[in-house]
Parts: sequence; structure tokens; C-alpha cells
Amino acid sequence: MPTSGEAEPRQHLHVPVLRDEVLHYLRPKPGGVYLDGTVGLGGHSEAIMEAAQGGAQLLGLDRDARALRIAGERLGRFGERVALVHTAYSGFADALREKGWDEPGKLDGVLLDVGVSSMQLDDPERGFSFLQDGPLDMRMDPGGGMAPASAIVNRTGFEELKRIIWEYGEDPMAGRIARSIINARNEEPIETTLRLARIVEKAYPPKMRATARNHPATRTFQALRVAVNGELDELRSFLRDVVPHVAVGGRIAVISFHSLEDRIVKRFFRDEAKGCVCPREIPVCICGRTPTLKVLTKKPVVPGEAEIAANPRARSSKLRVAERVAQPAA
Repeated sequence: MPTSGEAEPRQHLHVPVLRDEVLHYLRPKPGGVYLDGTVGLGGHSEAIMEAAQGGAQLLGLDRDARALRIAGERLGRFGERVALVHTAYSGFADALREKGWDEPGKLDGVLLDVGVSSMQLDDPERGFSFLQDGPLDMRMDPGGGMAPASAIVNRTGFEELKRIIWEYGEDPMAGRIARSIINARNEEPIETTLRLARIVEKAYPPKMRATARNHPATRTFQALRVAVNGELDELRSFLRDVVPHVAVGGRIAVISFHSLEDRIVKRFFRDEAKGCVCPREIPVCICGRTPTLKVLTKKPVVPGEAEIAANPRARSSKLRVAERVAQPAA
């Protein structure tokens, strides 16, 4: 299951995923202003502040209140230069406004690390993992008013459940899995992670189970997590709205962990880097469209063998970066 690669609190000094690559592209500097939309346990934010020699300012956001408390301890040495806010990253505009950073072009760098953290994955009570038994929850923010994964599993009709597993998990067995879930819940509600994992595993044909590279429940758990937290809509909303807040020459860096997220980032950066989109048969541009971004990573940046060996959960991470470009004068 994709994770952010962030270490657990007991591994406080563990380097976050693609740390050096993030610093290379964001180029933190004294006096710079940065937004970390998914601060997690604070690893990337700490690296940014250290690279800027403590002279930058950073606003860190996260849905997970427990993660924010840990990040606050980790980043406390930077004092008022770091501010942390409990919110989803799609709510960044309100956080910027409260901070007084809402004028256009304020940010020198923006970072998103959109995987689930190791702390969340390894806590059975959070319900993200199919390897440990716990309540079927999967909410990034348990107090945020969202319904847990158990609500989707036990109340959703066949077609919608199949769509979720196929669209968000890209699982070719989506129909069989959805049917197996409905049959099982008709006998007894599905409330725990291990029970759901066993149901999904049995839905796979024996030959596919024997040859699968990953646990058969991997994609279904991913799909449910995405659905519960509205992750893809969050990402689209953030990317669409954040560009005007980035200074010319400022950069947006996004770390993703599965193809759905990476595809959204790739297409958004590509579209924003385009100029005229008029049909070819029109000799003179009438759309007036100009690029807002320049793509800096034609292919996603991935971790090297040494990082994967040290942190296997980083193996599926991909980093894409784009730079804000100046708009032509009217």
C-alpha cells in the first residue's frame, strides 16, 4: 500500500522519502516562504528549514492531529518561523489568509507528499493496513466528520462498490471483489481490516493469488482509502488553486505513490505549461491562453537503490516538479 515514506516517531531522525531530490528542486533559501501541504511528522519541513539555515518561513498543514503534534515537537526549534495548521491541504487558502500570506505570488515553494504515513499505516486502530487487525476506519482525520471505510463497505450498492474498487484501485477483479463483499456483509457486517482482507483474497482466482506480486487486498484497501478521504478531488482542487499563490520562479513539488495521483499531477503540469490551445486550422490565436508553469521533470524522479534498501516503503514514490513562469504583459 502506498505510504509517504515518513518514519514513525520512534525513528525520529529517519530521512523522509526523496529528501535530497526535494531540496534540489525547491532550493530553500533564507527569507523564502514555503508551504508544506502534508507536513506529516515534519521530516520534509525540517529539511527545508535546515537548508534555508533557519531563515525561511514555513506553513505546514495536515489532517492528522496526532501527526501535527509530533511535527510541532520536531519543528519547535524554529520558533515562530514555522506555523502548523490542522486542515486538509485543499483548505490551504484559508490557512494562508489567516497567516496573512494570501497575496498572489507569496510562496517560493510548495510541497505535497500525498501518501499515507507509516505512523498511520502501522497503527492498527487507524484501519489502513490489511496486515494487522483493527477497525475498518481509514480516515486521515477521524474527527473531521467523514464516514469510515466500514460505511462504504457495508452500505454501498454493487455497481458503486465495483466502480470505487476499479476506478480508485485499478483492480481487474473489482466485480468479483464487490460481489464477495456484498455476499459476506449479508451474513454479518464487515467491521475489521483482516476480515475484509480475507474476503478480498478469496475473491481472487487461486492462480492469480499464487502469482500476485502484492497481497490481493492491496488495491481494494487503496481504493477505499482514496474514497473515504476524497484524495483525488483534494489533489485536483489544490493544484488548480495554488498556482496563483506561487511567485515567479517559485516551484511546486508533488510526491505521489500510485498511478492515479501521478497521472493527475502529470496532466495538470502539462496542461499549465501549454500556451495556445486553439485548433490548428485557426491561423491566429483567439484563446489568449499563456503558460503558467514550466515542467522541470519530464519523467518523475524516483528513489535510488540505496534509499529503497533503507526504506522499502519509498519504492513506489514519484516526484514531479514545475516552476511558475511570468505572465506576458497585457
